[in-house]
Amino acid sequence: MNIQQNSCCVDGTFGRGGHSAAILERLGKDGCLIALDKDEQAIVHGKEQFAGEPRLHLHHCSFSRLQDVIEQHGLVRKVNAVLLDLGVSSPQLDDAGRGFSFQLDGPLDMRMDRSSGINAAQWLATAEESEIARVLWEYGEERFSRRIARAIVEQRGTEPLHTTKQLAQLIFRASPVKERHKHPATRSFQAIRIHINRELDDLREGLRQAVEVLAPGGRLVVISFHSLEDRIVKRFMRDMSRGDQLPKGVPVMEKQRKPGILKLVGKLVRAGQQELQQNPRARSAIMRIAKKQA
Repeated sequence: MNIQQNSCCVDGTFGRGGHSAAILERLGKDGCLIALDKDEQAIVHGKEQFAGEPRLHLHHCSFSRLQDVIEQHGLVRKVNAVLLDLGVSSPQLDDAGRGFSFQLDGPLDMRMDRSSGINAAQWLATAEESEIARVLWEYGEERFSRRIARAIVEQRGTEPLHTTKQLAQLIFRASPVKERHKHPATRSFQAIRIHINRELDDLREGLRQAVEVLAPGGRLVVISFHSLEDRIVKRFMRDMSRGDQLPKGVPVMEKQRKPGILKLVGKLVRAGQQELQQNPRARSAIMRIAKKQA
């Protein structure tokens, strides 16, 4: 993130404040940190954890509203770094009441922001079979998506799905092939969560807005945990770094071409062995970095 003493930084995924705490350690007294999270529990925790910290400004919203928040602070094109740590957080996974984990029995909710939108149980109770199959295939790359969707529709005809255990068991029974070391519900739970929270739509919008609010030389740092997210981030950074793409033969000199808005910084970064020993969930993490051109 290239944090300087007087930097203005954004943590677009506050979670439980781990990244924010590390950023604040590197900021001077004149620095500022604007943190966002769509999970109201994260914001409540943050206000308690960082009570009396004047450099931190917390906002309960998705990073898809990043530009609105930065405009409120009068800092558009003055932000030095934006960090996005995508996906579900460990506290959300470990809380059975949130409904994110197929390993813990709890209500089938899966909403990151429980103050709005329908939960997973409500969606599964009303969605068309073809829509469920599409979500499982597109967002989970689940090869048995149609079979699982059919089983869900048949099940809700007699007894609605209310708990994570019910759904996990249904998917287990509906999956004809079981992979070693991977529960059959893994991909489906990921897909339903992504759909319920509009995660990929929010990501596309958040990336675009991050570039808008960054100052020249400011950095965009994104940590992804699965291929769908990383593909979007990779293509966005690549396209924004290319500048004008003109057909061959167009009589335009190189100096007349509009340069890219972003410049890629280094190669993708993965967690090292020491970090993986401390945090096994980082095994699939990929970090990409880009800098806004002057």
